[in-house]
Amino acid sequence: MPESLDFERNQDFNRQLLNELRAKQQAVLEGGGQANAAKQKAKGKLLARERIRHLLDKDSHFLEIGALAADGMYGEYGGCPSAGVIAGIGYVSGKQCVVVANDATVKAGAWFPMTAKKNLRAQEIAMDNRLPIIYLVDSAGVFLPLQDEIFPDKEHFGRIFRNNAHMSSMGIVQIAAIMGSCVAGGAYLPVMSDEALIVEGTGSVFLAGSYLVKSAIGEETDNQTLGGAETHCEISGVTDYKFPDDYACLEAIRRIMDKLGAVSLAGFNRAAPQKPRKDEQEIYGLLPHDRNKPYDMREIIYRLVDASELDEYKAGYGQSIICGLARIDGWAVGIVANQRTVVKTRSGEMQFGGVIYSDSADKATRFIMNCNQKTIPLLFLQDVTGFMVGTRSEHGGIIKDGAKMVNAVANSVVPKFTVVVGNSFGAGNYAMCGKAYDPRLMLAWPSARMGVMGGDQAAKTLLQIQESALKAAGQEIGKESEQALLKEITERYNAQLSPYYAASRLWVDAIIDPLDTRRIISEGIAAANHAPLGKRFNPGLIQT
Repeated sequence: MPESLDFERNQDFNRQLLNELRAKQQAVLEGGGQANAAKQKAKGKLLARERIRHLLDKDSHFLEIGALAADGMYGEYGGCPSAGVIAGIGYVSGKQCVVVANDATVKAGAWFPMTAKKNLRAQEIAMDNRLPIIYLVDSAGVFLPLQDEIFPDKEHFGRIFRNNAHMSSMGIVQIAAIMGSCVAGGAYLPVMSDEALIVEGTGSVFLAGSYLVKSAIGEETDNQTLGGAETHCEISGVTDYKFPDDYACLEAIRRIMDKLGAVSLAGFNRAAPQKPRKDEQEIYGLLPHDRNKPYDMREIIYRLVDASELDEYKAGYGQSIICGLARIDGWAVGIVANQRTVVKTRSGEMQFGGVIYSDSADKATRFIMNCNQKTIPLLFLQDVTGFMVGTRSEHGGIIKDGAKMVNAVANSVVPKFTVVVGNSFGAGNYAMCGKAYDPRLMLAWPSARMGVMGGDQAAKTLLQIQESALKAAGQEIGKESEQALLKEITERYNAQLSPYYAASRLWVDAIIDPLDTRRIISEGIAAANHAPLGKRFNPGLIQT
């Protein structure tokens, strides 16, 4: 297999996609650029990523969430790399936790709409997994030109403080370090945390800055007198500790985390980890460069799971979905994966790859129920074009069987993890645990594509609609103009199918190297293991 021409072509193509990903990841590491970084350094401050590196345990991995958030957005305002905030899961004093750090090199850490969405996602991860959360605050507040897109709605800025309150009631530890500005509504975040630390000289927290105070009530003051470390540690009592610099503040957080008590665990099964027997590097050659070409998803799975062992469930039935039990880095998982090969059933029916048929939906539903019964986390590997259509499928009850699968996914109580390997189209996205179905992590490979349907089908449909509109207006369109219009529509639609379009809007938490999948899923299950299941799965919810 590795010697074939197709394998080499696939390998070259997928490695090229990986190089593009690495280039984008490298670009966001620069934040707001060197000039803005120099300004922060001149104030005696560490940069956001430096703060995180100093906070985390040495040689531990930081699972960054939303690194490509806001990619290609807000161009009229100079862009907003990583949505102006860095978030992820890491280890502090041996404790797994969520870390959120404002990047003051990006518009002084101002909150754009995607900044709020990313902060809410970080809090959601902390709540779902009952992980402590650490905020490294350094923000000028809401980005005023876009205030209407961040301030008033349910999933906007105010939801963050609502989440602060909910996490307190859930017993989730929240620690906030005020390491720069903390203004207006944002001032509630550290105060609503369990402990608030502040850095002398650079940290400040207040409802209104000195300029606004003067214009509002005529009082002349400065920001440190209003809300600096001395004010809040010795006069107001708003903050609990003050420190001379960022280093001392971060070390104090490490000491606090070191003393946290043990937590109850969900008790997911874990054995000694084993590497796959089959070469993981071969994934690049197995995944076709043409996203419409068939391939055997089992060969991908064998390179992701321990010892390349998969105990397949109902292997000869509903073959357009593969279900089975395996281990990833020692953790027991139930895998639900779309099969891209064309198979022939015993009845003689041909089932095309990436399509969900009634029997496949039925099998997946029963398997998901079994995993819930056994308390085994679920891993969905998406390469799906949707449910089968046509008279035969409709008469066979495809809608009913698809609804059962969606019901099982929606009501599942064990942690779910989703990796978009290839296509993620239409209702197939939903049935295979898309973002709307609360996966603990939603990941994509560089080969991923997400949309209502594929680019070719969508472009032809949109072309027909535009042609009808032109004809209704009395305009005729020639063959050459039709081809130009089709090309324009196809390019525009395909741009929206890109995994980077999805990542920029946080439809996925991260785009990852396929070879990092095992480690990231393992870290995700370790995080999920902090949250004991509050309820049992009720199979009566699904009429089988």
